[in-house]
Amino acid sequence: MQSMSSNPPLPDTTSDTSDAGRRRRFRVPFVRKINWGSLVRYGKKWVKHPMNIALLVWLFFVASCLVVLFLLMTGILNQNIPKSSVRKKWTEIFNQILNALFTIMCLYQHPRISHHLVLLCQWKSNDIVELRNVYCKNGTKKSHERAHMMFVVFLLQITCFSQYGLCALYWAYTSKTRPDWPQILFIALGTGAPIIAALYTVFSPLGRKTVSENDEESQQPNGDENELKLYKKSVVVTSPDWAGGLFDCCDDVSVCCLSFFCTFCIFGWNMERLGFGNMYVHIITFILLCSAPVLVFSVTALNINDYAIRYVVGIAGIVLCLFGFLYGGFWRIQMRKRFKLPANPCCFGFSAFSDFMKWLFCWSCSLAQEVRTGNFYDVENDRFCRNESEEGSQRVLDLLPSDNGAVLVIMSSLETEAASKCTVEQGNEMDIIKTGRREDEEAMNDEMMRPPLQPLIKPEGQPKS
Repeated sequence: MQSMSSNPPLPDTTSDTSDAGRRRRFRVPFVRKINWGSLVRYGKKWVKHPMNIALLVWLFFVASCLVVLFLLMTGILNQNIPKSSVRKKWTEIFNQILNALFTIMCLYQHPRISHHLVLLCQWKSNDIVELRNVYCKNGTKKSHERAHMMFVVFLLQITCFSQYGLCALYWAYTSKTRPDWPQILFIALGTGAPIIAALYTVFSPLGRKTVSENDEESQQPNGDENELKLYKKSVVVTSPDWAGGLFDCCDDVSVCCLSFFCTFCIFGWNMERLGFGNMYVHIITFILLCSAPVLVFSVTALNINDYAIRYVVGIAGIVLCLFGFLYGGFWRIQMRKRFKLPANPCCFGFSAFSDFMKWLFCWSCSLAQEVRTGNFYDVENDRFCRNESEEGSQRVLDLLPSDNGAVLVIMSSLETEAASKCTVEQGNEMDIIKTGRREDEEAMNDEMMRPPLQPLIKPEGQPKS
C-alpha cells in the first residue's frame, strides 16, 4: 500500500496533445509572414489620397443601396413594409439610384479608357511608356504586351457600354414594362467584364516580373546625352514660387479672362504642358464632373415616384456638380508637390484642404495663378527651369578653354544680388565659376585692353637696388 501511494499518478497528456494538434491544424502559416505594420501604414497613406477618399464615399453609397435591395428582395423587411406595392416602389428607387451611381463612375472613367485605346492604335514610343506604367507591372516590357493591353481595354470598353445600355433601359421603361433579358445581359456583362479584366491584368504576362535586355539597355545612361545636358542653356530652379498672389489677376488680364470664361480648355492645356496627362482627357473629364451629375440625377429623379426622394436625388446632383471643381484642386496639389511650390496651410493647417477650397470658391483665380506660374518657368524633366539667353535679365553661359585642359564655364546673371558673388564648384571634367555678368565683362575687358609691361632697362654702371 505504501509503494502504491508513494508513486504519483501519471498526468493525462492525451487532452494536451489533442489540443496542440488542433492548434497546429488550424494554424494559418501566411498570416505570420504579413507585415501588419507596413500594411497599416500603406492603408493610412492610401486613405489620405483625395481620389481614394472619393472612391470610398462612392463605395459607401453603393454598398448601402445593395444592402437595402438585398433586404427587400429576400423578404426580410416584409414585416416592416407589409404592402407589396410599397416594397416594389422602394426597390425601384434604389435600383434607379444604383444605376445613377454606376453611370457616373463609367462616365468619369471612359475618357481615360478611350485615350488608352487611341494610344494602343498609335503605338509610339511615348505612348508605349505611358501604357506600360498603367497596365504592366513595374512599368517594364512584357511579351506581346500590345495584344494583352488591347484585350484589357476592350473589356473595360464593354463595361462602360453595358452600363450605358442598362441606363437606357432604366430611363426608357418603367419597372412593369422593362424587358428582362436585355437587363440581365447588361448586368452580366457590366459585372463580369471588369472582373475578368482585373484578373487578366494580374495573372497574365502583364502582371509578371519580366525585365528584358532592351529595358536594361534603355535604363543605362547615354554618355552623349549627358554631355549634351552640360551645354543646355537652362538652370533648374530649386525653390520656385507662385507667380503672384491668388488675387493678383491684374498681372495678366488675358489669362484672367480666359481662366474665367474658358475654364475647362485652359485647365486641360495647362495640365498637358506641365506634364500631367493628355489635354483632351482632362477637358472631357472636368466637363463631365461638373455637368454629368446634374443630368444623370435629374433624369433619375424623374423616374422616382416618391416626391421626397425625388427632391433629395435632384439636390444631390447639383451638389456633386459643385464639388466637380475639386478636380482642379486635386491637380493643384499634384502641381505643388511635383514642382516644390510653397504651400499655404491657411485652412486648419492643411495645405491640401486649402488648395481644394481655393478651387471650390475661386476657381478662376486659382487657375490664373497656375497658368501664370507655368508661363514664368519652363518645364524640363518634371522640374521648373529658366532658359539661358543673352538678355540682361537672364543667365548666359560662356565656354572658354583653360590652361589645364578642363572646360571653364562662366555663368553670368543679373537676376539677384547674390549671383554677383563668386562661387567655384569643381567637378571631374569642368570648373564652374559663377560671377556677375557686368563684373566679368569689365574684368575681361580690363585684362584684354591692358598693355603689356615694358621691361625696365637700367644703365650698366648703375648699382643694383
